[in-house]
Amino acid sequence: MTLSLSMLSSCQQKATVEEPQTQPQGWIIDRFDDIKVLRYEVPGFENLPLQQKMLIYYLSEATKCGRDILFDQNFKYNLTVRRALETIYSKYDGDRSAKEFVAMEKYLKKVWFANGIHHHYSNDKFRAEFPREWFEKMLDKWVDTKELPIEKSELCNIIFDEKLYASRLNQTDGVDMVTESACNYYEGVTMKEVEDFYAAMVDEKDPKPISYGLNSKLTKDEKGNIVERTWKLGGMYSDAIQQIIFWLEKAQQVAEEPQKSIIGALINYYRTGDLREFDRYNILWVSDNTSNVDFVNGFIEDYGDPLGRKASWEGTVNFMDSTACRRTQIISANAQWFEDNAPINPAFRKKEVKGVSAKVITVAMLGGDCYPATPIGINLPNADWIRKEYGSKSVTIDNITYAYDKAAQGNGFNEEFMLREEDRARIKEFGKLGDDLHTDLHECLGHGSGQLAPGVKGGELKSYTSTLEETRADLFGLYYLGDPKMVEIGLIPSLDVAKAQYADYIMNGMMTQFSRIELGKNVEESHMRNRKLIAEWCYEKGKKQNVIEWVKKDGKSYIVVNDFDALRKLFGELLFEVQRIKSTGDYEAGRKLVEDYAVKIDYDLHKEVLERYGKLGIEPYSGFVNPDYELVEKDGKVVDVKLVYKYNYTEQMMEYSTKYSFLPSIN
Repeated sequence: MTLSLSMLSSCQQKATVEEPQTQPQGWIIDRFDDIKVLRYEVPGFENLPLQQKMLIYYLSEATKCGRDILFDQNFKYNLTVRRALETIYSKYDGDRSAKEFVAMEKYLKKVWFANGIHHHYSNDKFRAEFPREWFEKMLDKWVDTKELPIEKSELCNIIFDEKLYASRLNQTDGVDMVTESACNYYEGVTMKEVEDFYAAMVDEKDPKPISYGLNSKLTKDEKGNIVERTWKLGGMYSDAIQQIIFWLEKAQQVAEEPQKSIIGALINYYRTGDLREFDRYNILWVSDNTSNVDFVNGFIEDYGDPLGRKASWEGTVNFMDSTACRRTQIISANAQWFEDNAPINPAFRKKEVKGVSAKVITVAMLGGDCYPATPIGINLPNADWIRKEYGSKSVTIDNITYAYDKAAQGNGFNEEFMLREEDRARIKEFGKLGDDLHTDLHECLGHGSGQLAPGVKGGELKSYTSTLEETRADLFGLYYLGDPKMVEIGLIPSLDVAKAQYADYIMNGMMTQFSRIELGKNVEESHMRNRKLIAEWCYEKGKKQNVIEWVKKDGKSYIVVNDFDALRKLFGELLFEVQRIKSTGDYEAGRKLVEDYAVKIDYDLHKEVLERYGKLGIEPYSGFVNPDYELVEKDGKVVDVKLVYKYNYTEQMMEYSTKYSFLPSIN
């Protein structure tokens, strides 16, 4: 359903009476399959000036309007599947406790969470636990199959045929990653055709290379010519982009400079699809270090593309947590020292660190590829030349990490998987601080550190780019977390913070993160590959010194760090090599590093982890519901914006599908 602008404007929720806010019991509001859904609070919103509250309201509406784009990017038929399921769910008048309906409801909840029919981390297609015959009857009864954009049989095949569109993102070495991936970034083209198409566009002499392909789908026209379908107003996804622009223009009206100009540049990019306009917007955005309210909105991250070129749509709205910003201010102030002392080839260090901006934020709205599952830190922009000339902006999302921490208390995880009481005690005391600082260092300095060698453009690592970039940033954070400088500048009370983080990181990378992966499967997601690569490489290289050790006790496997200082040195050695790989564009070395250490899982260990994890009753994945914002009017004038907490996952998803669904089922 596409709403006109006049209809959309009438969707603004208004409140005239202040009602008391009630808090739910606990932080977890829904659980299903391997997922728990949490709430997050927005402390400090009520104290913001009215102008900033209104800016957050309008930017939040723009954030919600891009939801359908991500569904379609993830898989061509996601919207068709989601809408058929939602229609059955809303119209069904039978026994909602019947096993078939309960199984379909769980499947729908998973589709909402993953923004499609493939798992948001493993990329594998979900298995339907309800019978095909039952679903066909429900389609006949509740869905007008004549209005389906595809045949009913094809829709059912998409859901029930396990081999059809099996993986959203297939990064298996040696396969055609484009044709074997179900994501909707390419259609009718091969990996070689894609690589040749974009290679022909590159100007090797351009010091400001364009991110070709970032905002388009690559396909063929009726004559067989390869063409781009650009995501812009009047192009692909135009109906949703029109609504995003509508709310951005509302935000621009209440914004102050420099944000008024920043939003204007983003609107112009959406109107034209011109990637040079996207660069102009990014330069303006990264240069703004004064605005309290900030946002991300657009086609940003390329993790969902097997070739690391196309960007998924995402949006966030936030404001500064001024108290927590102290630690990022210290990091930013010492950015040049960190760069100068990084354990990398001096030729690959930045001689002058520019524009490093880091802050701790309170998120007010999540959307697109940041919802319901969200990162806890963000570093943008992604273009290396902009980072070099203008700097980068990094954030750690404090109210999200706080919610994670609250929801995890008392779940028995560390007692089950961490052997030594001394490690558990350090994590209990310093775990959240270590996590937060590692995120700060990863986002603020790690991604923004280093530089490319002359002639290297940044795309040479192809499908391994994302994994190696996350590896590089993680290593930067891990190495410096154990540096005495952290104590000297007041960021940590002692190096026990680093010990807590190191023990937890190695355990996760070599063991507990496998609880998120189906038995027998490989590691596919870039961040998970990165953690495994670091942990496994350090284990192998430190074997002779027994730096990291496998221990068996009572039939259970444990991984223990015996020498934290030696482990830190190994982090530095690996960072040296990963930076070299990136700076020189050494594809073969990068490929070997990832394939040797980051992909394969020992079957017996994997099985053990799943069995032990299963007994704890903990879901390995978490996501969030958003709060809502209502305009408070008096005599036709907005006098306040009311924060309303939402606690029902299903209701929020159905509301978003009704109010913020603007695209056709097939695009």
